[in-house]
Amino acid sequence: MMGGGAWVMLLLWMLLLGLVVAAVVWAVRVSDVRASSGTSHDRPRTPSPREELDLRLARGEVSPEEYETIRALLGS
Repeated sequence: MMGGGAWVMLLLWMLLLGLVVAAVVWAVRVSDVRASSGTSHDRPRTPSPREELDLRLARGEVSPEEYETIRALLGS
């Protein structure tokens, strides 16, 4: 059968293989987190002041007179 040294060598190779697999899994997870958290197209776009004013008028939060006054202040 196999001697004691052969078992130790087999154990070390299995340990090395396990470390390589763990490193690959870690690298894939880190790259997925970075890819999903850092992109600007994933975040919703903030409306411009004019768009926000238009929405407020549509929701009835400001009257048409207030809308025209605020729009003039915004310069658009």
